[in-house]
Amino acid sequence: MIEVHSMPGAFTSGECDRIIATADRVPANEAMLVGRQRDHNIRQADLVWLDDVDGMGWVMERLIELVRTSNRDLFDFDLREFAESPQVARYQSSKGGHFAWHSDIGDGVAAAKRKLTLVLQLSKSGSYEGGDLEVMPSAHIVAANRAQGCVSIFPSFSLHHVTPVTSGVRHSLTVWAHGPAFR
Repeated sequence: MIEVHSMPGAFTSGECDRIIATADRVPANEAMLVGRQRDHNIRQADLVWLDDVDGMGWVMERLIELVRTSNRDLFDFDLREFAESPQVARYQSSKGGHFAWHSDIGDGVAAAKRKLTLVLQLSKSGSYEGGDLEVMPSAHIVAANRAQGCVSIFPSFSLHHVTPVTSGVRHSLTVWAHGPAFR
């Protein structure tokens, strides 16, 4: 089984730049953890939820198709819905942007049903330093492709983190596909 599915070119550079520009025009919220907890030692980022932004429905349509294809071809999980809005995260070096090792399954109503995590690389790879998405699906670490427009999909129970951004700003988009609890 493939542990991290990389889909280069899932979005064009122009589409990524458009998502960033649109999200940057909307007031962002400080990122929290499952359970609405805040801990800057674990996570430091600003978020915009795309369901709250007019004219961005096309993004979710594309994300659904990418998850459908990846799940059909590789994972074969029982997926039923997208119970959470896609989030655009902004990790700024000036704020020490990062997200420590974690999995995306938690105690929250929606977080407990997360099956697949999709992360879209919005920023140009050379526009920031650090900020690597690394996934540990088993005993080894897999670095996600940093190419703008690349999508990485992995099981939500996989440990992953975003290393500290040391220069510039990293933008990414995350959404989860949900289904019945794993057995």
